[in-house]
Amino acid sequence: MRRLVEIRSYKLKPGTRDAFHAAMAGVAVPMLRQWHTDVVAFGPSAHAADTYFLVRAYADLDDLDARQDAFYGSDAWRSGPRESVISLIGTFLNTVLWLSADGVEDLRRSNAVAT
Repeated sequence: MRRLVEIRSYKLKPGTRDAFHAAMAGVAVPMLRQWHTDVVAFGPSAHAADTYFLVRAYADLDDLDARQDAFYGSDAWRSGPRESVISLIGTFLNTVLWLSADGVEDLRRSNAVAT
């Protein structure tokens, strides 16, 4: 079974990576998981000090759109951690690609971050 994988790459404001990771690990990722989003991997990128990644898996593009619309449009996100998280982001870029279920699980295992 194939999964649509979204890789979101963040360019953070200088010096904010630790605060961003704390917000992602402590609040945003647990919220995404409560909304039944498959967070495959997340964490500081190994290549540059102010970069970060978030990898999520979906059934297809319609599933991605529906889940993200529901989550990012929710009062829990908008009235909750939204501002404290996005205030640390300079820019971000999304890329989507198809992976096998085994590929998704390998990505998950290979990039596990202690939270």
